[in-house]
Amino acid sequence: MALTTEDVRGIADYARIALEGEELEQMTAYLNDAVAMLEPILAYTADDVEPTYHPIGDLSNVMRADAPDPAHGLSLEAALGNAGASRDRSFRVPSILGDGGAA
Repeated sequence: MALTTEDVRGIADYARIALEGEELEQMTAYLNDAVAMLEPILAYTADDVEPTYHPIGDLSNVMRADAPDPAHGLSLEAALGNAGASRDRSFRVPSILGDGGAA
């Protein structure tokens, strides 16, 4: 599949690269050479090869469950204990939006 100068011009426009004249011709030749180098890979089919999702066989998920662990972390009281100001179960911080009106 050979690329035309119009194909390369479209790619260059998409990438916001100005290519005209000799530069466009050189880039077209360069990209066609690159595509030609990939032809042997495109001819290879791996229909008889089983896909490998992880290098260690059937190992699929080594993440722990996303559940609270009371042995780790802070209690709510400990977390809010050093806060400059708090209300209910939240930290209070100075307003950065001016008068606090709706955005």
